[in-house]
Amino acid sequence: MYIFDLFIILFSLVFGSFFNVVAIRLLKKESISYPPSHCTSCNHRLGFFDLFPLFSYLFIKGRCRYCKEKISPLYPLGEAMTAIIFFVVYKEIGLTSELIPAILLSTLLILSVLTDIREKLILDVITLPSIVVLVIVRFFIGEEPFLTYLLGSVVGFGLLLLLAVVSKGGMGGGDIKLYAAIGVVLGPALTVMSLVLASFVGAIVGILLIALKIVKRKEPIAFGPSIMIGTLVAYLYGEEIWTWYSSLLL
Repeated sequence: MYIFDLFIILFSLVFGSFFNVVAIRLLKKESISYPPSHCTSCNHRLGFFDLFPLFSYLFIKGRCRYCKEKISPLYPLGEAMTAIIFFVVYKEIGLTSELIPAILLSTLLILSVLTDIREKLILDVITLPSIVVLVIVRFFIGEEPFLTYLLGSVVGFGLLLLLAVVSKGGMGGGDIKLYAAIGVVLGPALTVMSLVLASFVGAIVGILLIALKIVKRKEPIAFGPSIMIGTLVAYLYGEEIWTWYSSLLL
């Protein structure tokens, strides 16, 4: 079992490396398959020993082996984040059919975070196909009736659209479509919980960033990471949270 766990982690690191490439190239409107992996500073094609996720970054001390330019810490962050999320999702859900929508949703969230923290954009080219795929998957996999998951998508889209109207543009269109995808997997109740948790996390993060003078007041802050945290917590632990909260009301 430990060997399989290790395999999941290493496998996830590789995917994390690929997700970095996908996020960067889609933001630049480039092909994700060509040219091969290269340094974004000097365009030198990466060698075999440059391609080991996370370990290559640590070994070359965060600098390109060829031009010595600093490599963005977002690269190892994306790889480590993917490994942690995939591993936790696998351990919590297990080798069941539900692992399929769970991994698909996790992939969508990771890619959305990687583009959001770079350019404060959540791309339609990622989100819209994901909605279609998740709807198809939910037609075959899910403990709730299929219409419940469709309602979750409507609730997610509607709530974020309402927030965008109320905040007069404070919520991006990418966030709205992302929550339509989230709703397909979580259903209406957990989608609402996810938004509440994401808003709480976002508020805490915003206060800390302003207090530490990392960002200025009214400066846009990527909401994608908060959405990812709120969604995964609600998806994996929502029932336990609701049980705990209900016990406080009795």
